[in-house]
Amino acid sequence: MIDGNFRAAFENAVAPVGRGLERVGVSPDAITAVGVMMAGACGIAIGTERYWLAFVLLILTGLPDALDGAVAKAGGRTSIRGAYLDSVSDRVSDGLLFAGAGWNLSNSDNPTMAMLPFGLYIAASLVSYQRAKAESLGYHAKGGLMERGERFIALGFGLFFSSLFVITLWVMFILTVLTAVARFVKVWRQAEGPPPSTRAASSSSDSEG
Repeated sequence: MIDGNFRAAFENAVAPVGRGLERVGVSPDAITAVGVMMAGACGIAIGTERYWLAFVLLILTGLPDALDGAVAKAGGRTSIRGAYLDSVSDRVSDGLLFAGAGWNLSNSDNPTMAMLPFGLYIAASLVSYQRAKAESLGYHAKGGLMERGERFIALGFGLFFSSLFVITLWVMFILTVLTAVARFVKVWRQAEGPPPSTRAASSSSDSEG
């Protein structure tokens, strides 16, 4: 939802920062690596119940994720390899954050609650996989109530208001599952028609008269 409605405006906003970092020789891959390290530190802070520190580290995790693409574009270094690294690092960062949440809940009065972040990670990974697989087949599966941007904001809310941490995780889990279901239905309906290549050819032919 955020990705579709605000991505272009956000990219325009961070573009000057990206150009500045590129001019001083900062590598987009190095920024991506910093983001993963911040996610690991955030996961440890969540696991040890240092919620305010985790909140700050979560912001520091999101910033590199936003800036690596801006630096790559500023330097004309966008590539398939960079996109692949960025996608893989996102999954690693998500895993570290949810692992921290699981560690946190494993020390609670109900240790079985540690399964909640585990289930959330599975649902989040499914949402990401559906988009990647759909696009590889020529379909589109963007959108939903709980994409990665929304997950970051929701987790930040749960860390800022730590008394609502578990409730926030439950809300995230439910909305992420609903997003996965919605994406499945979206692609399933698209697949009822002719293959994407056939549709594209038909559309091209129609546009040419």
